[in-house]
Amino acid sequence: MADLFDSINASVDRLGLSAPVLEALLLIVGFLVLAKLTDLIISAVILRLTRRTQTRVDDQLIARLHRPIFVTVAMMGLVIASKRLGLGEELQSTTVAIVRSILVVIWLVFAIRVSRLLIGTMRRQERRFDFVQHSTEPLLTNAIAVLLFLTGAYAILLVWQIDVTALVASAGIVGLALSFAAQDTLANLFAGIAILTDRPYKIGDFIILDSGERGQVTQIGLRSTRLLTREDVEISIPNGVMGAAKIVNEAGGPANQFRINAAVGVAYGSDIEAVMGVLVGIAHDHPKILENPEPRARFRAFGNSSLDFDLLCWITNPADRGLVVHELNCEIYRQFAATGIQIPFPQRDVHIKQIPAPASE
Repeated sequence: MADLFDSINASVDRLGLSAPVLEALLLIVGFLVLAKLTDLIISAVILRLTRRTQTRVDDQLIARLHRPIFVTVAMMGLVIASKRLGLGEELQSTTVAIVRSILVVIWLVFAIRVSRLLIGTMRRQERRFDFVQHSTEPLLTNAIAVLLFLTGAYAILLVWQIDVTALVASAGIVGLALSFAAQDTLANLFAGIAILTDRPYKIGDFIILDSGERGQVTQIGLRSTRLLTREDVEISIPNGVMGAAKIVNEAGGPANQFRINAAVGVAYGSDIEAVMGVLVGIAHDHPKILENPEPRARFRAFGNSSLDFDLLCWITNPADRGLVVHELNCEIYRQFAATGIQIPFPQRDVHIKQIPAPASE
């Protein structure tokens, strides 16, 4: 054994390495081995716990955890080795700051990747996490990434012992100036975030605004919402207006069906049972009318010149409302003409009373 140590010392002397340098190298190599062992042990323990789950999210999380664990333990060895070398105080503090900055960046990247993984998983489970949708995923991902980036930048500034008070004050002044200069833009931005969070409508819904616009939602952005009307005209409406408007969502509600109404009047004296039978039969024969809920005819009112009926039925796509009502009205007119049911036009009876002649003088 003594001969072995003598040979090692002789080899070190030939290489020109001093004892502190040798200790530093041994520490670095030892911590590299320790980093690998720590990574394997922690991964094995977590993997053993995650075998009981049926999701693959934990497996992907472990795959992303290898590098941060390995680098963290290896960097600890580098810091200890630098102290063994007896570097100057300034060089030592610079080395430690560099190592800490690298660790902040490594864990920052890990946190961003994990956040994207979790948000993507929540989007695929919309029933449990209804606030994460296809339209809100980019917003949440970018917002969390910006927040993590600012946190990492703040941590790096603290590592290098940089006073951030002046920077925070300057940022506050700049933010105040920008808020006054871009009031409308910020109002639309916050309204867009509220719309994406509250979800009064989603992409593909048919909505009607209190100002009269009606169309299908094609895009929900941070600044505006776009509607495609039935005339194939795209309308871009600022989210500030959308947030304050009264919106009727024709595709909303617990069911996906959309009800339509075809109103018609028949002459007094008509057989109301025959009228309702014809109306329901027309609805059953139409290919776009749903069988469930079942179409129905309702006698609504005694009009001035007619008995007023409504044909109520349901369709799947709200965009077909105008076309289906048109086709129903055409078929109602044909069927009533074939069965002898009259559709009256407005009538007025004028009674002329004889005015007595004035008495003769």
